[in-house]
Amino acid sequence: MALPEEKIPVRRFTPEEYMELEEQALEKSEYIDGFIYAMSGSTPKHAAITANVIGNLVPGLKKGSCRVYSGDLKIASDMRGHFTYPDAVVVCGKPRFHDKFKDVLLNPTVIIEVLSPSTEAYDRGDKFKRYRRIGSLTDYLLIAQDQPLVEHFSKQTDGWVMQDADKLSGKIKLKTLKMTFALTELYDGIEFETEAELSDRKRTKPNQ
Repeated sequence: MALPEEKIPVRRFTPEEYMELEEQALEKSEYIDGFIYAMSGSTPKHAAITANVIGNLVPGLKKGSCRVYSGDLKIASDMRGHFTYPDAVVVCGKPRFHDKFKDVLLNPTVIIEVLSPSTEAYDRGDKFKRYRRIGSLTDYLLIAQDQPLVEHFSKQTDGWVMQDADKLSGKIKLKTLKMTFALTELYDGIEFETEAELSDRKRTKPNQ
């Protein structure tokens, strides 16, 4: 999900004020340390990859106790300072919510983010640092949209371990869900620029 480029408005809000505003808002916003950030829309490629991810998860989870939620559900890694909308979330077992409105999930098992240029550093850095505080979280996946690349972070007894797949023939195994993601399925219908096209675009891009 593309993150927040500006704070709206420029003042701090309490989590309670944020959730009240969210109930009335027409567009989604994320909450980070008192500031509310409006979320920008997805690119067609980002939206297509997210749809592929969810489309692969749904049939694979039907027979078990896990279920997938789309990017319209908020999660809280810190009830006082961090509310986000991941691109996809899987919960195993009974989902726990913040209150009767059931719009803030507290116990995600797997979080999946499709990377965007404007948010990649945040998704890898501070956001993941905050996600690691969630006791129920066992897996975190980052999916690139400009090249075939999936990075899988899994929680082990002595910390988090990363494995990746960077070819369309590659696969990522999610032991928690007893599933395997084939990159050909996650990137179904996605066209990537060739190295020549990327070089061409860089040469013709006007100086900022």
